[in-house]
Amino acid sequence: MKAPDGTVFELTGREGAPVVVLIHGLGLNRACWQWLVPDMAVRYRVLTYDLLGHGESAAPPPHPVLKTLSGQLAGLLDHLGIGRAAIVGFSLGGMIARRLAQDFPDRVSALAILHSPHKRTPEAQAAILARVEQAKAQGPQATVEAALVRWFTDAYREAHPQMMDLVRSWVLANDPALYPGLYRILAEGIDEIVAPQPPIAAPALVVTGDEDYGNGPEMTHAIAGEIAGAEALVLPGLRHMALAEDPPAVNRPLIEFLDRHLGQGA
Repeated sequence: MKAPDGTVFELTGREGAPVVVLIHGLGLNRACWQWLVPDMAVRYRVLTYDLLGHGESAAPPPHPVLKTLSGQLAGLLDHLGIGRAAIVGFSLGGMIARRLAQDFPDRVSALAILHSPHKRTPEAQAAILARVEQAKAQGPQATVEAALVRWFTDAYREAHPQMMDLVRSWVLANDPALYPGLYRILAEGIDEIVAPQPPIAAPALVVTGDEDYGNGPEMTHAIAGEIAGAEALVLPGLRHMALAEDPPAVNRPLIEFLDRHLGQGA
């Protein structure tokens, strides 16, 4: 299905149940939720969609910023007549989720932030800006192999070449003309969401892996520390794409969190 602004989306799961929105990360698409949706859909109405410039959705306007992408989601909720939803965001999606919770607090019933960045050190910020420039000069192929190393543990990468091929194909499908501008949102959009005033007040779960070196435990605890009552969870032995490498490690605590705050169950 397609919204008027060109956003391609899928709405599945239990009719009349609370809505849970799943927001994918940079360079990916809504298919990255394939390991979660079956478990989620028996409890909830599940909305997945492709970010602007990703998957099957339309291109973003020139010079997009984080608020551009949170506005995309707000517009999609309006189009579907969804007044309030739980928002689950992975990586860049977690940044979008926080921006939405700041701009439209009454529309967020719960918030789950998976493997998402907080304020970086100067060295880490320089490194991600260098990757933006690589992508600008050479396209997604310039950064994808290093990304797979950051995203999956060494043993898993070696044992699952088909998964590497799948995720690589998602990244390489991105338009080289659009990808660097969207990558820059991941690099620079963090300034829009650090220490928001007023603070985010929704029930929140913040998750990362202890080997997610770009979005590590210190960032997860910092994000949780800015949201009253937020829960922080660090998954042992996992990197950035734990949702694909070990789906139950992510799905179980996420669904338990949503069940507690949305009052649902299978």
